[in-house]
Amino acid sequence: VQLQASGGGLVQAGGSLRLSCAASGGTFSNYDMGWFRQAPGKERELVATITWNGGITYYTDSVKGRFTIARDNAKNTVYLQMSSLKPEDTAVYYCTAARLYSQVVTGRGNYWGPGTQVTVSS
Repeated sequence: VQLQASGGGLVQAGGSLRLSCAASGGTFSNYDMGWFRQAPGKERELVATITWNGGITYYTDSVKGRFTIARDNAKNTVYLQMSSLKPEDTAVYYCTAARLYSQVVTGRGNYWGPGTQVTVSS
């Protein structure tokens, strides 16, 4: 499956962005999905995950209450709604897909998109 993330950009602190990750070339509903991010000089970090049917979601502590992950299997797309953005949210955001949820959570997903830059100014 091929993944393409979009929706990144430059936003002021306190603002919002919605990232999208469109999948093609596979049966999207077969895959658990996740969003990771990597800031300059830092390791890649898990942000949020969602199971194939949206039944289970997970958020890293730093984004709880501010970010929401969702998916639309009819549109083969997973979303990350980001609100109350902070400068420390600045990073390249990547979406990933895997057949096993454990692979998504551990960053060992089979498929990764090329990333979209999110920059939050103070």
